[in-house]
Amino acid sequence: MLMFIIPVKSQRAATSWPALSKLFDRCLRSVCNQTSTDFQVLVVCNERPQTSFEHPNVTYLEVDFPPPKADYGAKVDDRAKRVVAGLLAVRDLQPSHVMSVDADDCISQQIAAFVSQHKDSNGWYVNSGYEYEEGSHKISIRRKDFHKICGTCNIINYRLFSLPEKMLPYEELTGYDRFLGGHPLAKGDLAERGAPIEPLPFPGVVFVRDSAGESVSMQETLLAKLKRNPKEVLRGIKKAVMAPMNEQLLTNEVRENFSLFPIR
Repeated sequence: MLMFIIPVKSQRAATSWPALSKLFDRCLRSVCNQTSTDFQVLVVCNERPQTSFEHPNVTYLEVDFPPPKADYGAKVDDRAKRVVAGLLAVRDLQPSHVMSVDADDCISQQIAAFVSQHKDSNGWYVNSGYEYEEGSHKISIRRKDFHKICGTCNIINYRLFSLPEKMLPYEELTGYDRFLGGHPLAKGDLAERGAPIEPLPFPGVVFVRDSAGESVSMQETLLAKLKRNPKEVLRGIKKAVMAPMNEQLLTNEVRENFSLFPIR
């Protein structure tokens, strides 16, 4: 069984709770639109986002985490801790794999079926995917290294996570796998452990660049990115130059595969 974990920031940390809820609603519909029923979804949140969507495979884990500080590192740490809380909560369910999904992204409907056919695999990183500017009639394809730009990018065998024996207080919850807070690191870190993950053999995710500003990665300033990782800024410049060649019309086929429909 594949377990999707969706970490949702607290309402007090949201730029706009109604906007975040709309993005979450679409994300949840996308995750549940799998061609296989061999999956479960756990939403880790302080408060349940506003949604009318219900599905028998969806469960909510409500936590009382304090809102993180304003800096980027604290926000990334908060997301990671929510994923850890989810990983601990599903331990008894014994999922074969786990995929954490950012609450504003959309995923391919083929993922659960693919994972169910490879239950002994160490896992996969999403090497190719799409980038989407909310409201656009176009979408950009990223043919490689998608896992370097989007947090929704790793499907990992549950046995490979390093977890505490039980849930600790928020302030004491440290020592988790560093790739939970730095998604591009999973590929290298797991390879060093002797458990390499493979590239997912199809475009797996739509990275939604939402105008509401709820994405943690989009809240980081250019100067902060430059200090943290100059290569990331250079990749952004390269992307801007190459954008016209990578853009394509947003087709009904892509919309249906990822449940990428307009937010109302």
